[in-house]
Amino acid sequence: MSRLPSFLASTPASVGVEIAAGHVSAVSLMPDGSAVAGYATEALPTGAVTPAVNATNIHDRTAVVGALKTAFDKLGAHPRRVALVIPDTAAKLSLLRFEKVPSSNDLDKLIRWQVRKAAPFKPEDSVISWVPGVDLPGGGREYIVTQARRDIIESYEAVCDEAGAEAGVVDLATLNLINAAMAGGALKGDWLVVHVAQDYATIAVIRGTDLIFIRTRTLEAPGDLADLVHQTAMYHEDRLEGAQFSKVMLSGAHQAPQTVDGIRESIEERLAVRVDPIDLGELASLRERVKGTPELIDALAPALGIVLRERVA
Repeated sequence: MSRLPSFLASTPASVGVEIAAGHVSAVSLMPDGSAVAGYATEALPTGAVTPAVNATNIHDRTAVVGALKTAFDKLGAHPRRVALVIPDTAAKLSLLRFEKVPSSNDLDKLIRWQVRKAAPFKPEDSVISWVPGVDLPGGGREYIVTQARRDIIESYEAVCDEAGAEAGVVDLATLNLINAAMAGGALKGDWLVVHVAQDYATIAVIRGTDLIFIRTRTLEAPGDLADLVHQTAMYHEDRLEGAQFSKVMLSGAHQAPQTVDGIRESIEERLAVRVDPIDLGELASLRERVKGTPELIDALAPALGIVLRERVA
């Protein structure tokens, strides 16, 4: 099971949905989870969805609902429940460190107090989810905490409801790229995920199966992504005692100001590691079922990751 948090969590759905700034995507699995049963991605009008942590996200509800219904039509069945992925910039994600782990009675209260005091919105208006992260020397532990305004989460749930599907799980895009990568097979050492969206990039460092660093930044100039990668690599080496990354995975680079090849080459030059797309590894049947351009694969990857999350060790 995934050790990454979600805002809502219940019995796993067999259909994953992503609502992003420029598109919606849907992926359905066969009942045994061994293969993709169907998939679809639909473009959204500019400005229909503008992800933000403290402002309205859904601006054209009719367009988003219509795109979801069309995507469900292409799946060949209308799901009653879905697992929903929303943009990273619709929420805050933190790695919260305790040098000494509080008692079970106090832990939830302390986590909520720590993250709420730094939120740009009222604590009573927030939704918070957390899971244990990496163990620390001396008996401490980090916790992976996600936080968002309740009304923003509800706005994403509402368009799913209007399209005829309840969102039983709500989660963030990059966390589910990590889920997809880990579901593809065991990854050793420290590895890097670079997720490029329409208006932001997120970089995550994973040590084995533990998330140890994550940062999200807006992209304004062509060199911003390469600079972010370089800063992350320096932090990884200086503060996280990291060596060379065992693997670097890139998703969504076609949405950045640079060319995909230019982004890949700049990252490879800075890190001296080959950059690959998100690797489905042993899930060959899934990879072979999804035919199309790299852009299509990138558009489907977060929705695929959320329905694979229960297969992550």
